[in-house]
Amino acid sequence: MMKLCEALEVVALHRGQRIVVATMSAAGEWPKWSDTPLDFIYIPSAMGQAPSLGLGLALAQPERGVLVLNGDGCTLMNLGCLVTLAHHPANVFLLIVENSLYEVTGGQPTAGAGRVDFAALAKAAGIERVYRFDRADAWRGGAAEALSGPGPVVVSLQVEGRIGQKTPKAPRPMSEQIARLRGGLGFTPS
Repeated sequence: MMKLCEALEVVALHRGQRIVVATMSAAGEWPKWSDTPLDFIYIPSAMGQAPSLGLGLALAQPERGVLVLNGDGCTLMNLGCLVTLAHHPANVFLLIVENSLYEVTGGQPTAGAGRVDFAALAKAAGIERVYRFDRADAWRGGAAEALSGPGPVVVSLQVEGRIGQKTPKAPRPMSEQIARLRGGLGFTPS
């Protein structure tokens, strides 16, 4: 099993000019790997909604694409996102960071911990390109393929859980993040 930092290092190497939406555990670590206007640290109270945000951005910016770094707990909160992504094809790459824990709320096991197969759920929802990596070397070797071509793509990344994590803080206020993202996408302030 790989560490979260190993998984995110590979994402940073292969992200290209895509938008990155990071939430929960990944949100606390992603700024160590990247801090560009195309990085959006999404820590709202609506857990599970990052794939929907990513889909909207990908539909609005089809040539760019979006990487969504979502936890397994967040994905459980909105399993319907898999069907939605399959039904509205866009260049969304949903990377499910699976640690079988609600890491930032106290380390409780997720429902179905160790039994839920997100890759199989994504396939059953109609997503054709699905990958699963449980070792850093395999992820390094397969990331170029998984993160290329058109979406939607689901990538299950098996990472070690970390007990005692605190809810991450966004690196800047949401209004500033929105303004940075808009600027990074070439929109002028209104």
